[in-house]
Amino acid sequence: MFKHFEPNKIFSITVKAPKYVLLLFVIILSIGLTEALILSPEDYKQSHSVRIMYVHVPSAWISLGIFSSITFFSVIGYIFKIRNFFLISKSLAPSGLVFSIIALVTGSIWGKPTWGTWWAWDARITSMLILVLFYLIYLVAWRIYEKDEKVFKVTTIITILGIINVPIIKYSVDWWNTLHQPASINILSKSTIHTSMLFPLLIMTAAFALFSLLIFLMKYNTELIKIKNKGLDRL
Repeated sequence: MFKHFEPNKIFSITVKAPKYVLLLFVIILSIGLTEALILSPEDYKQSHSVRIMYVHVPSAWISLGIFSSITFFSVIGYIFKIRNFFLISKSLAPSGLVFSIIALVTGSIWGKPTWGTWWAWDARITSMLILVLFYLIYLVAWRIYEKDEKVFKVTTIITILGIINVPIIKYSVDWWNTLHQPASINILSKSTIHTSMLFPLLIMTAAFALFSLLIFLMKYNTELIKIKNKGLDRL
């Protein structure tokens, strides 16, 4: 099954994909921004500041999803000795870092009119900051051990330690008394957010997912080209 992940077999696809992903991203983002900034209603308490949610929440979701994916590929890659899985993980990390920082910054901007402060050592905010640090540590490890087999073991350990923080971020509002409100969107139970806000939120999430895919493809293709330039047929 894993033979289908060999670089030479997927490079012909990934090298052509960015232009189509970019086109789809522009279309979905245009729809999402129209829904989020114009068509969606203002909140009865937060007024128009609630529109920050359409950037903040999708960014947080994407950053958590990417780190979970990085952990999955790293662990499977280490167990089955699939080097290309580490290349995929490495290529995912930059967009994950970007979206985790966006989540922190927009959360701070949103916090000022909502809580009256730019920053508070709230459980979710703090755990999100820790996620940013894990992203940075992960990328630094690749810089330090890039030409060393040790990088596979080191980065796998980092992701395993970091993934422990993901459920903490998710359930922090339920486990502790925090400034953040409880989750408004639930998969297994009824969501409390109105569809007029849920729809643009999902559209913006799709747009951000496409953008992260675009960054991944560009990074991944660059890494594959480096390998080809070194005369290596496969990882």
